[in-house]
Amino acid sequence: MLEELWYKNAIIYSLDLETFMDLNGDGVGDFAGLARRLDYLNAMGIDCVWLAPFQPTPNKDNGYDVYDYYGVDQRHGSSGDFVEFMHQANKRGIKVIIDLVVNHTSDQHPWFQDARSSEDAEHRDWYVWSKKKPSDWDEGMVFPGVQDSTWTYDKKAKSWYFHRFYEFQPDLNMDNPKVREEIQRIMGFWLQLGVCGFRVDAVPFMIESPVPGSDNHELNFDYLRDMRRFLQWRRGDAILLGEANVLPEETKKYFGDKGDGIQMMFNFYVNQHLFYALATGEIEPLVEALEETRTHMATVQWAHFLRNHDELDLGRLTDEQREKVFARFAPDKDMQLYDRGIRRRLSTMLGNRQQSELAYSLMFSLPGTPVIRYGDEIGMGDDLSLNERDAVRTPMQWTDDHQAGFSEADKLVHPVIDKGPYSYHHVNVENQRREPDSLLNWMTALIRLRQECTEIGFGDWQILKTNKPKVLCMHYSWQGSSLIILHNFDEKAHEVILDLKQKQNGQKEKEQKLIDLMVNYESEADEKGKHYITLDAYGYRWFRTGDLSHLLKKS
Repeated sequence: MLEELWYKNAIIYSLDLETFMDLNGDGVGDFAGLARRLDYLNAMGIDCVWLAPFQPTPNKDNGYDVYDYYGVDQRHGSSGDFVEFMHQANKRGIKVIIDLVVNHTSDQHPWFQDARSSEDAEHRDWYVWSKKKPSDWDEGMVFPGVQDSTWTYDKKAKSWYFHRFYEFQPDLNMDNPKVREEIQRIMGFWLQLGVCGFRVDAVPFMIESPVPGSDNHELNFDYLRDMRRFLQWRRGDAILLGEANVLPEETKKYFGDKGDGIQMMFNFYVNQHLFYALATGEIEPLVEALEETRTHMATVQWAHFLRNHDELDLGRLTDEQREKVFARFAPDKDMQLYDRGIRRRLSTMLGNRQQSELAYSLMFSLPGTPVIRYGDEIGMGDDLSLNERDAVRTPMQWTDDHQAGFSEADKLVHPVIDKGPYSYHHVNVENQRREPDSLLNWMTALIRLRQECTEIGFGDWQILKTNKPKVLCMHYSWQGSSLIILHNFDEKAHEVILDLKQKQNGQKEKEQKLIDLMVNYESEADEKGKHYITLDAYGYRWFRTGDLSHLLKKS
C-alpha cells in the first residue's frame, strides 16, 4: 500500500527542459543534457521529476501550445533521447511525471486546422464554436492586461472559437467523447514509455462546458474520474497532479467524494496565505487556510510549493492582504503581473538567507508533498527585463564559466543572469557544492530530513497553541511516532513553552523528551514537565518525540 502511495513521501523537482541543461550546444536545453544532470538530482535526494511540456510546439507560450502530443520537439532531441532519459532516471530510482496540456491545443495543431476547414470537418466538434459573436467575447481572460478576449473570429471557419487562454490556444471540447478518448490515448502512450503520472494543466478549464454569452460554465467532474480509472488500469501507482486554483470548499469535487478523482492538487490557497505570513509575520490566516484545506481521505494529497514557472498568484487574498504582500515583496510595478501576482523568484523576494530557510523549512513541514522549482535550491534570481513570466525562466546556473555552464552557444533560449548579486558568477551549483554551509547543501539536508519524517505524508496533524502570535507549531503523529515543528515568523527571537507531560495507564506522568532532528540537541523537561524552546529571528526547529495525542484535545 505504501509503495502505491509513493507520492505521499516524495520530493518533486520541477524543471523546464529548455532552460535546464543544453548538451548539443544550440542554446536550448535537451533530454541529453537532463540525463547528464540526473546524478545531481539523485545526490540531492529528489524522488520525482516533473517536466514542463516538451512536445512539438510553435513555442508561443513556453511549450503550452502543443501541436503534436505524441512526439518530442526537435529542439529537445528525439523520442529516442526521451526513452534513454527515462532509462537513466529509472536506474536511479527517480520517477517522472509530465505535463498533460489538454485544455487546449496550438492553433497549428492538425486537428484545429482541419476543424476550421469546414462545418463538416472530422475535427470540427473537437473545439468550441459560435456562429454569432458571443456577448462575453472579452470576458473571463486568464491573463488580464495581456490577453484581449476569450472568443476570436476565424475567417476560414466563419465562426468564433473559444480560448480560455491566448487566441493561439483554442480550447478542446471535452464534452465530445472522441476528445476524451484521444486524451486517454495520449496518457496511455506516455505511460507505456515509463512516466509515472501527469501534472494536469488548468483542470477547472479542462472540465468546463463553455456556453456562448454565459458565464455559467458547468464543470463535469466525471471526466476526472474517467481519467483516474484509465490511469490506474494502465499503471496502478501512477498519479494525476492537478493545477486548480480554487476555493477550499470546491476541492473535494476534484479529489472525488470517495477519493476517486485526482490524487494530488497544488495548494494555491495555502501558498498565498503562506506568503502573507512571510510578508507580515501574521500566521492566523495561514492557520485558517491549513484548516480549511484539511483532507480526510487516505489516498489524496496536497502538493505544496513556494514558487513555480508562473507568477505568484495572490488572487485569493483580500485587497488589503495583497497590498501588504506587494509592499514587502514587489514594491515596484514591473515586479507585478496581471494585477494579481508577482513575477519574481523566491530569493529575490525574501532578500535574505534566514527567511529563505524559514520558507523552505515551513513548506517541507506542511501536510503534503513538497515541490521544488529548479534553481531555488541555490537561490537563483530573476530577470525583470524579460517579458511577463519569462522573468523566472532563466537558464540553470551550473558554474561560473561561459553561459553559466548551461550551454556553449552564444545565443540562448533566454539570457542567463550575468549581473548583480544573483549572477551566475556568484550563484551556481559548482561553488555551492564546495561550500559546507551553502544553500544547496542545506537544502540537501532538508530533503533527507523530510524523507525521514513519514509522519508528515501519512500522519494526522494539528496546530498547537504557543501563545506567541508569530510562531507556528505543528504536531504530526503516525504509527506511534510524533513530530513537533516550530517556525518563528518574527524578526525577533522568542521562547516557546511546551507542556508535554502524559499519564501512562493512570500511573505517574511520563516526561516527554524532544530530540532535535537538525542539530545534536535533546530537550529535557523541567520539574513541572515543561520544555523551553528558543527560536531565533526567523528560526525553525524540528523535533521528534513520543505519542502526543493527548495534546490534540487541548489545542
